[in-house]
Amino acid sequence: MIEYAAVALTTFFATVGPIDVATMFAAFTVALPRKERRRIAFKASFIALIILVVFALIGRFVLDSLGISMAALRAAGGILLLLIGIDMVFARHSGATSTTADEDHEAIEKHDIAVFPLATPLIAGPGAIGATLLLMAEAQGNLLHQTIVLSSLAAIVLLTLVSMLMAGEINRFLGVTGIQVITRVFGILLTALAVQFLFDGIAQAQLLSGGL
Repeated sequence: MIEYAAVALTTFFATVGPIDVATMFAAFTVALPRKERRRIAFKASFIALIILVVFALIGRFVLDSLGISMAALRAAGGILLLLIGIDMVFARHSGATSTTADEDHEAIEKHDIAVFPLATPLIAGPGAIGATLLLMAEAQGNLLHQTIVLSSLAAIVLLTLVSMLMAGEINRFLGVTGIQVITRVFGILLTALAVQFLFDGIAQAQLLSGGL
């Protein structure tokens, strides 16, 4: 149980990226009063949590409707998380866990950035959604594991909220170097988890033994 919780927390921390979100939040809200920043942080966290929980609850139904097997989900999820992990290790940014230049430009022009780009794609982005689907599918039929996944998801979103509320202090304390070190460490862990998911998917599909 502890091992499963550790996997879920590590995966969600890496794919959501609370510290990265806090850095972007600080940049987007630098000219806003403290009360408005708090409102945006709470609203963005709540919307992101709703998005991810919805995917967690109906994800299996969607996958079954599309005829996607568990083996395919494990392999695809492993590849997606592997790409994110590699980006984290080499301190690169992709659309899976961050915004593009065009999205940044659109966000600056918007008055309320809680929904876009904070709730999605920064918090509930493709990486986090993919991780949610994968972990909930792994926990299928095990109520305890499903509860652990949802609790871990809620914990990381809560940590992201706290990070946004303390964005200025975190940036000053860690600095660019500290943030990059944390990102790289979790990138390495996520890469290892991703490869394991990929191996599990290939093994379940029995590709190496001639199965489909």
